[in-house]
Amino acid sequence: MAKKKIGILTGGGDAPGLNAVIYSFVRACMNTMDCELVGYKFGYRGLYKNDFIPLNLQTTNGIQHRGGTILYNSNKDNLFDYTVEENGQKVKKNVSQVAVDNMKKEGVDVLVVLGGDGTLTSARDFSRMGVNVIGVPKTIDNDLPATEITFGFDTAVNIVTENLGRLHTTAESHHRVMVVEVMGRSAGWIALHAGIAGSADVILIPEIPYTVDGIVKKINERKTEGKEFTIICVTEGAIEKGGSASVGKIVEDSPDAVRFGGVAAKIAHQLEQRIENEVRYCTLGHIQRGGETSPADRLLSARYGVKAAELVKEGKFGQMVALQNGVMTGVSLEDVIGDAKVSVSGAKIVDPNHELVKVAKQMGITFADA
Repeated sequence: MAKKKIGILTGGGDAPGLNAVIYSFVRACMNTMDCELVGYKFGYRGLYKNDFIPLNLQTTNGIQHRGGTILYNSNKDNLFDYTVEENGQKVKKNVSQVAVDNMKKEGVDVLVVLGGDGTLTSARDFSRMGVNVIGVPKTIDNDLPATEITFGFDTAVNIVTENLGRLHTTAESHHRVMVVEVMGRSAGWIALHAGIAGSADVILIPEIPYTVDGIVKKINERKTEGKEFTIICVTEGAIEKGGSASVGKIVEDSPDAVRFGGVAAKIAHQLEQRIENEVRYCTLGHIQRGGETSPADRLLSARYGVKAAELVKEGKFGQMVALQNGVMTGVSLEDVIGDAKVSVSGAKIVDPNHELVKVAKQMGITFADA
């Protein structure tokens, strides 16, 4: 086989496990084929600017446990709709051919893309342009279809669970109601898992619209049991019945322009009008993405990285690595992304009848939907 030159990039938001995938991918490639590897910096921006670093055993040594990514992230650089300046004006242009030309100039044969739905949409589009692409799904939200679990999710759940425990003690000491906002966008997986593991009393997720009456009912029930505090774990995209998700801000130059946020503050304000307890809210935000990668995510990332290397070696391009029925496999990017960007309707969201929802209810946790 001719020597392969392989490029890899990490697009979208950061997630624990990105470095672990890079670590395992580099080692699997170097141990199984004759190859040279480079890493493009800041996702697709690096591809556009031809900005890369060499990847080898030395440059990737000691990164398996580290969160973030040594290649850096960007979630604002869609090369098929990229902001450039022309005649003093900022305009949107398709500059994808520049990236393809850069790869040809450097002799890059294969592009491995680690990212979420937006990043993988571009990966699919580069595949349509004839680029040999392999996708690796990445999101702490665990909402990508076609794969059972994504790396970064376990670490995020661990972090949220730990923080719920910390807030539990201060809530109990002050007889307060604590409203904790966690990530997840329109999927409630983090709140569901961490809420159960972290002994939340109320879990609010986008898939099960809540009522303030339902929350107040639970708070009052706990009071009759002699429990003067309540922990509420809420997904950033949770929806009150008859309402819509709280929008924190609009980021115009991002593929995902709408950023949810503020639902915990909203709920806290509503509860203050209804109950005697002091109410405090806490938004965990990017804390959920930081720190060391959990052992479970390191193992999962190793499996993703090694399988991506296998697909490269076998020449199975235009595919995304996926975990299905406990086995790593490859699925077509066309089947995962389709002709439209993955939306809420296409994402992997929580079924209101999911086993963990039933488990939570039988444990006495409410979703405040009645």
